Amino acid sequence: MLAFYRRNARWLMGGLLLTLFSSFGQTFFIGLSGSYILEEFRLSDGEFGLIYMGCTLASAATLPWLGQFIDRHNGARMILLVMPMLAGACALMALAPNLSGPNVLLLLLAIYLLRLFGQGMMTHIALTEASRWFDASRGRAMSLIVPGHQVGEALLPILFAWITLSLGWSMAWAASAALILFVALPLIHWLIKIDRVPAHHGERASAASFGRQWTRQEVMRDRVFHVMLLGVLAPAFIGTTIFFHQAHLSEVRGYPPLAFAEAFSLMALTTIVFGLVAGQLIDRFGAVRILPYFLLPLIAATLAAALIEPVCGIYVFMVLFGVSYGLTSTMFGALWPEIYGVRNLGAIRAVVVSAMVFATALGPGITGALIDRGVDLPQQLFWMAGWSALATTGLAWAARRVCARQAEPQASA
Repeated sequence: MLAFYRRNARWLMGGLLLTLFSSFGQTFFIGLSGSYILEEFRLSDGEFGLIYMGCTLASAATLPWLGQFIDRHNGARMILLVMPMLAGACALMALAPNLSGPNVLLLLLAIYLLRLFGQGMMTHIALTEASRWFDASRGRAMSLIVPGHQVGEALLPILFAWITLSLGWSMAWAASAALILFVALPLIHWLIKIDRVPAHHGERASAASFGRQWTRQEVMRDRVFHVMLLGVLAPAFIGTTIFFHQAHLSEVRGYPPLAFAEAFSLMALTTIVFGLVAGQLIDRFGAVRILPYFLLPLIAATLAAALIEPVCGIYVFMVLFGVSYGLTSTMFGALWPEIYGVRNLGAIRAVVVSAMVFATALGPGITGALIDRGVDLPQQLFWMAGWSALATTGLAWAARRVCARQAEPQASA
C-alpha cells in the first residue's frame, strides 16, 4: 500500500483533499451551526428542516446538469468554478445573520450553494476523476481518497467549535471561505492538473474500460439501477437525518453539548479502517459481490441509536456507522464504473449523486416535520432500520442480476 501511495501520491492526495473540502457542504458541518441558526432566525426544528430540504432538493435538481460537464472538462478545470462558488457560499453563511439583521433569503441561497458545490460537486469530481485515473487498483485508490470525508469529520467540527467559541459562528464561516479560496484551491489545482492514464502506469484494462459503455439514458431505463438506488439512498438519508438533528437528539436524551463533536473522531477512525478493508476486498472480489452485505452494519448502527439511551449510545452508533460508511463510500466509488463503464461516468454518477442529495434533503425535512408533531427521532429510527433491511434483499437480487448479465458476453464468446 505504501509503494502504491508513493507512486500515485499527487492524484491520491488531490482526491483526498477534494473529499475533505467537500465537508463545508456536508450536513454534519452545517449541522454544527444548527442551534445558532434556530436562535438567530427564530426557526423551529421543522421549519429549518423544510428550508434545508428545499435548498437541497434544488441542488439535487441542478446536479445532473452541472455534473455531466466532468465528461467534457477534467477536474482541474472544473474546480476553478466549483471551489470559488463553495467559498462564496461560506461567505454568504457568514453574512446571512449580520447583513442588516437576519436575512432568510441569504440563508436559503447559502445552503443551496453549499449543498450543490460542497456535498455535490466536490465529491462528484473526486470520485469520477479517481475512477478514471485508476483501473485495476480502483478499490485501493478509493479507499485512500474517500477518507478525506473522515478527516474533515474528525478535524473540522473541533476547529469550527473553537473559532465559534472565540469569535462567533459567523466568523467561523468566514474563515472557512478564506481557507477554501486561498489554501485549498491552489493546492488541489496543482496536484490534479496532470491527468493520470492507467495504461501509462502498467495497469491492465478491466471491463470498465473495454466492456459495454452505458449511456445515461440506458442506465435510467435499467431496472437493476433503480433497485440499487433503494439501498444506495439509505445511508445518505439515515446519516444525514441523525447528524442534522443532533441537537434534537441531545436534548431528548440529555447529552452534553459537545458529545457529538467528540464522537465524530471515533467514527472517522473506524470509517478509514474499514474503507481500507473494503478497498482490498473490491480489488480482489469486485464491488458487485460486496453489494448485498454493505447495509448490515447500517442496520445495527440505526438500532443502536434508537435503543441505547445513555451517552455511550452515541459512541456505539458512531463506530457502527463508521463501519457502514467505510464499506459504502469506498464501494460506491468503484461500483458504477464496474457495472456501467467509464466513458459516460460523469453523467451517470451525477444522477446517482443527485439522488443521494435528494435523500439528504428529504431526511431533515420529513423527520423535522414529524418531530414537530411529537414523533421524536429515536422512534423514527426503527422505521429506517426496517427500510435498510428491505433494501438488503433488493441488493442481493441486483448483485445476482449484474453478475449474470456480465457473464452473458463471455458465455456467447
